[in-house]
Amino acid sequence: MQPFELSLTEASRAVRARELSPVELTESVLARIHAVEGRLSAYVTVTADAALAAAARAEREICAGGLRGPLHGIPMALKDLIDAAGMPTTASSHVRAGHVAERDSWVAQRLDAAGTVLLGKTHTHEFAYGLITPQTHNAWDHSRVAGGSSGGSAVAVAAGEATFAMGTDTGGSIRVPAALNGVVGLKPTYGLVPRTGVTSLSWSLDHVGPLTRTVQDAALVLSAIAGHDPRDPASVSGPMLDRFPGGDLRGLKVGVPRNHYFDRVAPETEESVRGAIERLAELGAELVAVEVPMARYVQAVQWGLMVPEATAYHERSLRATPDRYAADVRLLLEAGELTSAGDYLRAQRARTMMRDAWARMFDGIDVLAAPTVPMTAVEAGQEAVEWADGTTETVSDSYVRLCAPANITGVPALTLPVGHDRAGLPVGMQLMARPFHDATVLRVGRVYEESVACAGRLAPLPA
Repeated sequence: MQPFELSLTEASRAVRARELSPVELTESVLARIHAVEGRLSAYVTVTADAALAAAARAEREICAGGLRGPLHGIPMALKDLIDAAGMPTTASSHVRAGHVAERDSWVAQRLDAAGTVLLGKTHTHEFAYGLITPQTHNAWDHSRVAGGSSGGSAVAVAAGEATFAMGTDTGGSIRVPAALNGVVGLKPTYGLVPRTGVTSLSWSLDHVGPLTRTVQDAALVLSAIAGHDPRDPASVSGPMLDRFPGGDLRGLKVGVPRNHYFDRVAPETEESVRGAIERLAELGAELVAVEVPMARYVQAVQWGLMVPEATAYHERSLRATPDRYAADVRLLLEAGELTSAGDYLRAQRARTMMRDAWARMFDGIDVLAAPTVPMTAVEAGQEAVEWADGTTETVSDSYVRLCAPANITGVPALTLPVGHDRAGLPVGMQLMARPFHDATVLRVGRVYEESVACAGRLAPLPA
């Protein structure tokens, strides 16, 4: 096994035991990037020289007995919405041409303090306003979409081009590409990870979180980046996240949705996810059928919040340089100018009602288990999907439909791979819990992951 094939947990263990140096690990990952990046286009930019210098510094510190923790010397990537001092933050947009970050974001600062090695910046759908990331190719099938908007981060992790990567999630932008590329993605509780220094799409829905090869890897990253930052008005002081126990699931109640999450879902996706839920029962969990409240309002509330907030954020640049935006993003931003204050306030009120209803749902369960997305990765260029009931849905609406409730309510949501369809493409299962019970979804995901083979598997890139 080559170093780039190691999960974060495995690499950290090898570095700590002095069996692998940060320089060897970083060199291996950079060689992997050189070998496959031309086919995948996961990165906006790769800073190889700076990464090797950081790896050498980490190696000296570790050899001198200064191990900072499990992330020390681990090569990782940042989605190109997340500021790192002295590097461009382009948001994969011509609007940001020439922009260079003056200081680190909270996340970059915390990861730097943990001793990580920054490899570069990964592609996003322009300003995170989309579910495709068109410039990036799926790691399992290059003719299919990577998912978005953290598509570059998901593909980099799935292909071994980064040991882990950071993404953002406004309506599924971590979980969608993670599911489509067969990796783990975590959207933490709203406010648990500060968004200071992160380009916003929709401030009341935005989250920052990790994309990793395993659930245990995600837990390690979350421990490093969670905290309180007064510069982010949504930031809160959550519970300590230093322990994510494994074991079995005895005494834990897993909610199985009767509505919404299995409506208009591809049969192979449903089969894989229901099989994974049955596996949770075999591991000791009690399955409880639940009704997902206010499901019919999810799309209206998501768009009612996101569209006007995105337009407000881009108001000046949209008026000054509209031609620099991609056509699909410009259309959405201009549509936001037509949203009334009354519509926005009604969406806010509905969100409050939905949060209360979801809190009552979680009174009877510990975790809600469901598909992450209703289908695997579609062919690039496909714009719509037709369901068995005769309805037609855009690909973007389809991918966001099952992820948006966790953004609206702010609950933690974890996706992990649980199977493949007949074409060999990954299927993801989503686990959600009440706010600040991030450790619960990580525990359930880890127990499931430890019970199956091939956890942390890289995408089998075609020759």
